[in-house]
Amino acid sequence: MIPVFKKRVDAFIELGKQLQNTAAASSSDSFSPAGKDLFNDITESQNKNPWFTPGNVKKAIMGLSAMLEDKKMREWLKDYPIQEPTNPAKIAIVMAGNLPLVGFHDFMCVLLTGNNFLGKLSEQDKDLPVKIASLLSEIEPGFLSMIEFTEDKISDFDAVIATGSNNTSRYFEYYFGKYPHIIRRNRNSIAILDGNETPGELEALSDDIFMFYGMGCRSVSMIFVPVGYDLEQLLRSFNKWEFLKDHHKFYNNYEYQKAILLVNQIHHLDTGYSIVKEDDQLASPLSVLHYATYKDIPDVKKYIEAEKKNIQCIAVRQGLSNIFNQSVELGRTQNPGPDDYADGVDTIDFLLRLKP
Repeated sequence: MIPVFKKRVDAFIELGKQLQNTAAASSSDSFSPAGKDLFNDITESQNKNPWFTPGNVKKAIMGLSAMLEDKKMREWLKDYPIQEPTNPAKIAIVMAGNLPLVGFHDFMCVLLTGNNFLGKLSEQDKDLPVKIASLLSEIEPGFLSMIEFTEDKISDFDAVIATGSNNTSRYFEYYFGKYPHIIRRNRNSIAILDGNETPGELEALSDDIFMFYGMGCRSVSMIFVPVGYDLEQLLRSFNKWEFLKDHHKFYNNYEYQKAILLVNQIHHLDTGYSIVKEDDQLASPLSVLHYATYKDIPDVKKYIEAEKKNIQCIAVRQGLSNIFNQSVELGRTQNPGPDDYADGVDTIDFLLRLKP
């Protein structure tokens, strides 16, 4: 590992440790100036974006901390032929704002490869990424000249990575098509049950469904269950998320979706804060979980093959992992490692292939 590259990797690993301390702390008294700013922003973020509750921001930060663990980072990077670029590229990152710090992985990949980062901030998340970058630069001042954020129109860049909806992706294709690019669209995640899941595994699945209000591409929006499956046991496993009824924006979505189903006399199951409805559409409205029944596994595999460009994660119990390739364990969709690339596109490889 070349010395400058090692220094950058070490800085991100140290960042992970400090993020863990920040998310777990009850006071910022012992923190550095940048650490105090981040600590304060954890509680203030909800005032700027109602979806960014302190609990959700802390979960996001703890997820980054887990991603940045020493062993995971070094194992992830060991086989990439990363050299110090003689002419670093400026990489524009159009950052999404559906989850706290959702653009962090792109930010990390750009900096680890020795390139310069230009972040177009989302209106929904315009403070947390800046605070994280300040903390990283405090750990390793060499990053200061490599990082730039803007809320304005981006210009003077060499390549772009943009994340948005299916609608905004068409806009991105139009404006950024002439540059080397990665453009990400809507994706959703599914879970496959076979009826042999333990109560603990079903509760873990509820995290995949409801964490971050189900607003991320790694959130399970649809499940497959065998014919005759008792859905009531699934609903009981959701009990820990009953507090979602206290979040007015989430609950408003629930009431709206419930009203539509009642008016149209569509059968559904109701927990009092979320709805479970039979529907084979991969994407579901906020507060709604779709389910489909299957007679045999090949039927599920046909669905996955047809929707593979729209599926981010496949969650199954451990005993099914050998049947469904590249699946994750129930309860783990929201905890990606550094090598879990969005849309399956290797960001490091993309950056290393850029011509100087």
